[in-house]
Amino acid sequence: MLYHWLYQFLDINIFKYITFRAFGAFLTSFFLFLIFAPYVIQKLKKFQNKTGGYIREYTPDSHKSKKYIPTMGGVLITLTVLISSLLWCRLDNFYCWVTLFTFLSFSIIGFMDDYLKIKKKTGLSAKTKFGLQVLFSLVIATALYLYPDFNTYLYFPIFKTLYIDMGVFFILWASFIIVASSNAVNLTDGLDGLAIGPALIVATTFAIIAYITGHIILSNYLHLTYISGVGEITVFLMALLGAGLGFLWFNAFPAQMFMGDVGSLSIGAVLGLTAVITKQEFLFALVGAIFVIETLSVILQVAYFKITGGKRLFKRAPIHHHFELKGIPESKIVIRVWIITIIFAIITLALIKIR
Repeated sequence: MLYHWLYQFLDINIFKYITFRAFGAFLTSFFLFLIFAPYVIQKLKKFQNKTGGYIREYTPDSHKSKKYIPTMGGVLITLTVLISSLLWCRLDNFYCWVTLFTFLSFSIIGFMDDYLKIKKKTGLSAKTKFGLQVLFSLVIATALYLYPDFNTYLYFPIFKTLYIDMGVFFILWASFIIVASSNAVNLTDGLDGLAIGPALIVATTFAIIAYITGHIILSNYLHLTYISGVGEITVFLMALLGAGLGFLWFNAFPAQMFMGDVGSLSIGAVLGLTAVITKQEFLFALVGAIFVIETLSVILQVAYFKITGGKRLFKRAPIHHHFELKGIPESKIVIRVWIITIIFAIITLALIKIR
C-alpha cells in the first residue's frame, strides 16, 4: 500500500526497493506485536480461565502447570503480519496475494481448532482438519499452476541443469509440501520457544533465497532460476520475522503465551509455500530438518507401537518430549534445536553457491 502511495503517486524513490520495504515490514510487525501483546494475553487468559484451561494431550505431566497459559497467541501473529504486509508489500504482485491467502486460510483452520479445544475440549476432528488443509492447499497449488509466469519444474540442488517438468502433477506435489510443512511445525510446537525459533531461522533463510531468486543479476550469478516478482515474498517473510520475534519475547521460557494451531499451522504452510514458489523444496527439507525429524519421530513411534504390539521406540513422541523425559531441561532442548537449525541454515545457503 505504501509502495503505491509513496512511490507510484508521490515518486518517493526509496519505496521501490524491496530491501527498504522488507525492513519496514519487520519493524512494523515487531512493534505492533509488542504494543498489543499485553492486551491480547489478558483477554485470552480470561477466556481460557472461564473454560477451565487447556493442555495438549500426550504431553508430560510437568506440562500441567501450563494449563492456563493463553494458547491462541498466533492470532496476534496473523493480525500483525497481515497489517504489516498490506502496508509494505506491492499489492499488484501475484505471489504476495497467494502468500497472504495461504497464511490467512491456514490461520482460520488453526483458529477453529484452538477455539473448539478450549471451549468444548474437543477440536476439529482429524478428518475435518486434514480435509480443510488439503482443500486450501489444492486451491493454492492450482492458482500457481494456472499462473502464466510460473513454471512447474522441480529443481534439484547442486546440479545446474537437473530438473523435471511435473506438469499437472505439480498441484499434488505443491499441496503435499504445504500440508506436510504445516503439520510438521504444528508437531514441533511443544516446548516454550521450540517451534517459533526454527521457524524464524527458516523464514530468514528463505527471505534471502526469495530475494536472490527475484533478482535477475544475483539469480543468474548463482545459477538459480530467476522468477520475476518472487522477491516480493521477502517483504512478507520479514513481516513474519518481526511478528515472530515479538511473539518470542513472550513465548521464551517461561512462556506467557503459546501460538496454538492458529500460529503453527499458518507459519508451517506459508514456509512450505515459499519453498514451492522459489523452487527450493529440497533445501527446505534441509534447513527445516528439525521439523522433519519431529514428524518422523511421530511416524516411527506409531509404526513401532503397532508392529511390536504396544512397545514404544521413544519415551514419548514428538521426540522433544523424549529428551524432556530423559531429564534434559526444557530450555536446553530449545536452545540446542535453535543451534542445530542455524547450522542447517548456513549449510543451505552454502549449497546455493555450489552449482
